[in-house]
Amino acid sequence: EVQLVESGGGLVQPGGSLRLSCAASGFTFDDYAMSWVRQAPGKGLEWLSTIYGYSGTTYYTDSVKGRFTISTDAAKNTLYLQMNSLKSEDTAVYRCAAAGPETTPPEYDFWGQGTQVTVSS
Repeated sequence: EVQLVESGGGLVQPGGSLRLSCAASGFTFDDYAMSWVRQAPGKGLEWLSTIYGYSGTTYYTDSVKGRFTISTDAAKNTLYLQMNSLKSEDTAVYRCAAAGPETTPPEYDFWGQGTQVTVSS
């Protein structure tokens, strides 16, 4: 059974940092494209970043480029999102998603439940 479980969200002040984790089970990262997306209150899903397991190539949306870093730990089968210089507009539920060899983002095969990030003073 495939599972994606996010953790690491919370309340942080503007300018602060958080590191989100997405623990995966039931598949191997090398075969998948792993992404982070978020949904702010009253808004749709926003793609943030993707890392391709077989190459390590990363992509970012402009609004987080230079502030967020996506990475994986293959030994732990865990995806990370290091978020620095957080802004109030980063407040959202953050979810990880996995796209297998037959699927191309923004289509995904598996989703996590999400973790809340609130940026507020």
